[in-house]
Amino acid sequence: MNLVTVCGHNTTMLRHMLNHYKDIVDDIFVVVYLSSDKDRVLSEVKEITRDLNIDIHRQTVEEPFNWERVTELYNETKLLKPNDWWVVSDDDEFHLYPKPISELIEDCEENGYKFITGAFLDRIGDGGKFPNITDDSDIWKEFPLVGSFRYPVSNACPNKTVVMKGDIPVTNGQHYAWVDFEDTYGDRWNHSLRYPIEKCFIQVHHFKWDLSVLRRMKEVVSIKEDYTFHAEYKRMFDYILDNNMKIDITDKRFMIERCKKNFNDYSQWDVVRQESIDYRV
Repeated sequence: MNLVTVCGHNTTMLRHMLNHYKDIVDDIFVVVYLSSDKDRVLSEVKEITRDLNIDIHRQTVEEPFNWERVTELYNETKLLKPNDWWVVSDDDEFHLYPKPISELIEDCEENGYKFITGAFLDRIGDGGKFPNITDDSDIWKEFPLVGSFRYPVSNACPNKTVVMKGDIPVTNGQHYAWVDFEDTYGDRWNHSLRYPIEKCFIQVHHFKWDLSVLRRMKEVVSIKEDYTFHAEYKRMFDYILDNNMKIDITDKRFMIERCKKNFNDYSQWDVVRQESIDYRV
């Protein structure tokens, strides 16, 4: 079992994310996505990985915010071990599984499944505010609230393909698997290679909403309007600006409640799961 993450632009959550996965995978592949040869992110990633005794697999200088290229880097890395199982995770995504991942993989091997799907749950700070996160923060306490903010505000895809064989490519944003020259979107939820969604739908706890998110979103929306995901980011950024720089935790659309670090803590997971399955662009 391997983990691959493509990191760049911001490293606030990277140390916490690597610590979250390091005991459930055998090998970690960190790909550093740089916007220039002088990008400060490289030194930050080197410090974090050195502290955790993890090697940087690859570093590459690319066009800023080119999500198509990010997707290529995920798929290229997984193909290094095409027959292995891989956890695919951005540096602010923390998976929670309904049972040990080793048991999920055993189920897959016995039944011929090659990928497992999940959906986002947004982790939110007290009062809907954006906490300042450091390397010493307990992020599960800093973000005690859970809900679905990103999807209802921006119509951003809530689905993620999170665990898969190395020879199963993912689409942009790692939202869907790409099998037999088509993605597994829409009416293809019952694809024979997917772990049945009625048996397992993995929670992707999204620690995006820290103090640095406003700067990061502003940078994205400043890029040309036809850029990938520009419209989604602009809707979220405009919402925050219009709501006194915080998330309205009383808005019933977001289904926000207080939760700890357990798959069964969030009482409205079945609702979020169904919304994700029903999602269409």
